[in-house]
Amino acid sequence: QVQLVESGGGLVQPGGSLRLSCEVSGFTLDYYTIGWFRQAPGKEREGVLCVSSSDGSTYYADSVKGRFTISRDNAKNTVYLQMNSLKPEDTAVYYCAASSYTIVVVTADFYDYWGQGIQVTVSS
Repeated sequence: QVQLVESGGGLVQPGGSLRLSCEVSGFTLDYYTIGWFRQAPGKEREGVLCVSSSDGSTYYADSVKGRFTISRDNAKNTVYLQMNSLKPEDTAVYYCAASSYTIVVVTADFYDYWGQGIQVTVSS
């Protein structure tokens, strides 16, 4: 059974940091491109970051460049999203997803498996 389980979300003050984890099971992480998406209330789901399975290439949305970092530990079947200098506009439900495409993909339609999502709230 394929599962992606996010953890590490919560409430943080502006300027603070959080690290989200996405632990996968039921498939081999090495062979899947992993993306992080987020969806704020009343907005469409947007691709935030992605790391490819082929060569580790990454994509970062302009809104998070220089603040967020994606990494993967295939041995632990876990992908991480380090979020620094958080802003109120980063508030959203964050999802990790896995795609059988081996290249960077930022469109949700190309992803096969999804986590349940985790809330991140940036507020003072």
